[in-house]
Amino acid sequence: MTSSPQNLSKADKDRLLHALRSRLINTLPELRRIERIFAALPNSAPDTTAQPMQTAWLNYVDSHSLLNELRGLTRHYPFSSACLDEAKASAPRVSASGNFCWRVLKWVRDQLLAAKPAMWGGKTPSPAEVGQLAAACESEWTRAVTTLLRHWDASGA
Repeated sequence: MTSSPQNLSKADKDRLLHALRSRLINTLPELRRIERIFAALPNSAPDTTAQPMQTAWLNYVDSHSLLNELRGLTRHYPFSSACLDEAKASAPRVSASGNFCWRVLKWVRDQLLAAKPAMWGGKTPSPAEVGQLAAACESEWTRAVTTLLRHWDASGA
């Protein structure tokens, strides 16, 4: 199968759509690769590609694949599922301005969730501990989110 939109046959497009619908593709790099291919197709393509792509992104985020990827990048201070759940609840699930995964990652980055009290697991830390751990978590979590956001170019989702 070709990965060039200019040479994408109807059969190849149908195979990609089938893979998305059947959840055979559930990694950030592969979803982005397909998203780029679909984005470069002629204008009539979004009618058939938008919904399967949107559903694939929702599945990627909701199936804990995003959390697992973030935790793989934050070994010293594992990424908080509570923070990701808050981001998922705050980011619109459907929008014309990008896919759900991108909006969740942007929300996490922009809201600086590393400093939130939920990350302490019920313990009341000293002010020095708060500052130290918040800085360490923020640094590692920011690096992880930035790494994942690199899958999108400067033009956004």
